[in-house]
Amino acid sequence: MVSRAQTHRLESGGLIDRSAPLNFRFDGKTFAGFEGDTLASALIANGVKLVGRSFKYHRPRGILTAGSEEPNALVELRTGGRREPNTKATTAELYDGLEAASQNRWPSLRHDLMAVNQLFAPIFVAGFYYKTFMWPAKFWEAIYEPAIRRAAGLGRAAGVADPDHYDKAWAYCDVLIAGSGPAGLAAALAAGRSGARVILCEEDFALGGRLLADGGTIDGMPAAEWISRTLAELTTLPDVRIMNRTTLFGVYDGGTYGAIERVNDHLPSPPEHQVRQRLWRIVAKRSIVAAGAIERPIVFAGNDTPGVMMASAMRTYVERYAATLAKRIALFTNNEDGWRTVETALGAGLQIAAVVDARPDVSAKHRALAAKAEFPVLNGSVAGVEGGKDGVRKISVSLAGGARAEVEADGLAVSGGWNPAVGLTSYHRGRPKWQDDISAFVPDGAPPGMVAAGAANGAFGLGACLSQGFAAGAAAAQSVGHSGNAGMPPVADDEAFSLTPLWHVAGKGKAFVDYQHDVTASDIELAQREGFESVEHLKRYTTLGMATDQGKTSNVAGLAIMAAVSGRSIPETGTTIYRPPYVPVAIGAFAGHHRDETFHATRLTPSHHWAAEQDAVFVDTGLWKRAQWYPRAGEKDWLESVTREVKAVRSAVGFCDVSTLGKIDVHGPDAGAFLDRVYINTFSSLAVGKGRYGLMLREDGIVYDDGTTSRLAEDHYFLTTTTAKAGPVMQHLEFCRQVLFPELDVQLTSVSDQWAQFSIAGPKTRDLLREIVDPAEDLSNEGFPFMGAREVALRGGIRARLFRISFSGEMAFEISVPARYGDALVRNLMLAGKQFGVMPYGTEALGVMRIEKGHVAGPELNGTTTAADLGLGKMMSTKKDFIGRVMAGREALVAPDRQVVVGIKSTDRARRLRAGAHIIPKGEIPGSANDQGYVTSVCFSPTLDQWIGLALVERGRERIGEIVHAHDPLRGEDYDVELCNPVFYDPDGGRQRG
Repeated sequence: MVSRAQTHRLESGGLIDRSAPLNFRFDGKTFAGFEGDTLASALIANGVKLVGRSFKYHRPRGILTAGSEEPNALVELRTGGRREPNTKATTAELYDGLEAASQNRWPSLRHDLMAVNQLFAPIFVAGFYYKTFMWPAKFWEAIYEPAIRRAAGLGRAAGVADPDHYDKAWAYCDVLIAGSGPAGLAAALAAGRSGARVILCEEDFALGGRLLADGGTIDGMPAAEWISRTLAELTTLPDVRIMNRTTLFGVYDGGTYGAIERVNDHLPSPPEHQVRQRLWRIVAKRSIVAAGAIERPIVFAGNDTPGVMMASAMRTYVERYAATLAKRIALFTNNEDGWRTVETALGAGLQIAAVVDARPDVSAKHRALAAKAEFPVLNGSVAGVEGGKDGVRKISVSLAGGARAEVEADGLAVSGGWNPAVGLTSYHRGRPKWQDDISAFVPDGAPPGMVAAGAANGAFGLGACLSQGFAAGAAAAQSVGHSGNAGMPPVADDEAFSLTPLWHVAGKGKAFVDYQHDVTASDIELAQREGFESVEHLKRYTTLGMATDQGKTSNVAGLAIMAAVSGRSIPETGTTIYRPPYVPVAIGAFAGHHRDETFHATRLTPSHHWAAEQDAVFVDTGLWKRAQWYPRAGEKDWLESVTREVKAVRSAVGFCDVSTLGKIDVHGPDAGAFLDRVYINTFSSLAVGKGRYGLMLREDGIVYDDGTTSRLAEDHYFLTTTTAKAGPVMQHLEFCRQVLFPELDVQLTSVSDQWAQFSIAGPKTRDLLREIVDPAEDLSNEGFPFMGAREVALRGGIRARLFRISFSGEMAFEISVPARYGDALVRNLMLAGKQFGVMPYGTEALGVMRIEKGHVAGPELNGTTTAADLGLGKMMSTKKDFIGRVMAGREALVAPDRQVVVGIKSTDRARRLRAGAHIIPKGEIPGSANDQGYVTSVCFSPTLDQWIGLALVERGRERIGEIVHAHDPLRGEDYDVELCNPVFYDPDGGRQRG
């Protein structure tokens, strides 16, 4: 039963489900619709003609089309975090409770104060912003730019986090088909019957394409019955997959296609554990574009008035949705197909006010129809439309003989011909070709493996669509090795089609080419007069085709007008370059699950769950979650926690999970020689059972990474990297092995995830280790000297690797066990170390102790420093070659005034230092001319009871003891610091060797 409010809903017909009524809201007002409606069809059924405002002039706009080419009916859908601007009402499925709002208006759609822009239309012409905002120059930042930014855009982003989830998926097929109209379904039948793996993508929620509105007879049965039988057969074919609500939006290299599936956009919110949209990457051997064609408007004065609609869209709303835009309709056409709308309207009981046909000859069949229905057929063109926010009232007609006529109507259907949807076929820099008989561009040289069929290929007849689609499907399947029995193609008659090209009707008033960007015919003429004849210049100067519809309804008309005013043909004028996406794709879909906590993969250390039990505070270091510090009850801030941890290590013993370090096993007879070439120091002479600190350079002589490498056997080295460079160093070494030094017999294995590794540091380290390691193992200085490395047995028989390495300045060992034992080891360290006052410490305490000891880390290995800058120049061997050796000797890299690492401490012991502060000579004015370096790392040193740091300072080592000025413009702080030795703690190294 038709709702009382649905004044423009037909009493019968359509593909809507009248037993499933739905309520929705538009601009705060409640309306009714049915399941199977789109938002656009439901608004039409409720008599709503005004749905939006244009971008520049804020002119009232109504619904123009019935598909994804819609330029006018852009709305904000949903509310809160789910609010999505610029949604096409023509593709938005209606659901109960849908909330939509018009956009680009204030304070309301009906009373938009910004419509005052229409008074400035003589100024707001093409390119006005290039000419207007040039002077005075100081106005740009203060006035012009803020005003332009406020006016830019149409809808509003949500402004809060999107609560929904998006997904990415991959698929493979033999034949990919875009579109489920007659050509697409026929192609799927042929390819599927042949045994090919087929994916059919359809952007609509219903399958059938134009058949849903235009009907027809196929194989002697109504189109609806043929669609039903075809879909039933396709569902029985095991390798055919039908994906509705899925738009193919891009064509990429290697037969890769992008598609967006609107999985749950037709619901208020996705069901639990389901995604809203899914981005598909489909790899196909062959593809068939059966995306149909787009009816094009004719440019005339007032063609943007609400109530002016494409003829095919008007009959779509009548036939598919049982909704009518108007009760008394006029048709303006230049082709045979437009008359279908007259037949549809009369069949629905609507009144035809007149048909304005630009062709000199109208078929006898249609003249007989006009005589029977008693409406006039006028040979001429529409010169203007009278109307406004409430729709069309009167149409002005210029007759062929020069006379004028007026037609009273509340709706105008327009058909200027059809443009094949060449977007997908024109990617990869393809250019379509002009076809005179249909006055349209058709595909010419599609991406590899792609063909077009049906209306997308310029064949507008139903019979031609079916035969082309079926032949394309069978050929595609056969070309990839599937030669099964495709059967007989479906058969239908072709409808008559004739067309007299008509692009622009001169008249008084604005005649719009690009509805969304308010580009008029006069804008294109102005662009030509000002020298912007190239289609690429025309596009950018006028913004023709740059809106969310990408010129689907405007580009060809714009090119035709440019061709006319420049004295060229349309093919000579040419087309712009086609680029994906074919339809707008949400950024959320491109991101998928990669947002918030899942922006990237999260890696957990072996001790993570234990650390979480201790209420550790975690920090993201690359992909890793690392314990930053372990707070205790009563501690008021992080600094108290870190101070406690550092003091515990300095006085007793502590441990830290360092499993995130990159770990690489280097095997082979030439392992030592290989390492000699990638490190600045020598490793081939390293004794078995010993470790050594190493530094590697980039080819340009800049430090790349550092770490320790231990020799476990004659042909086996164990190399560690920094956490941040674990992956890149592995890639670098593989490049060196495979490309630079392929003659070396060496193999590399990344074992970062294989080992759980803990640093145990402090004067009681040996006491703790003796509780963990088998008593037979000698851990004394003589039995396990500094930089020693070997495999040991733990109590219970587990084998581990033990390294005598220290970056804290204390006696320390690093112990590695298979990763599966990492959690057990950390718990045993706590149990065994309780008697020694063991303390877990995090990355902050680790950083404090490395600064106290003067060890460089990421802030100093910043991609600009050399080994000499870091104080490690003496490590560079003069007896061998290595990567970066020659380039490290460049004049600028050995200049005496380079910034080098030094220590800094405040002259005021209570002053907090800040990383990033600039170093300025004392007494000089802060600025780039006096900038001599900056602070790289700072910490509060519990050992020294003051803030200390490391800095890169010009000629820093020559200036030890000098007082300089630290300038921090970011925080507005200025203070004096003293340059000092970077090793603040135990400079002779006695504690770590003890």
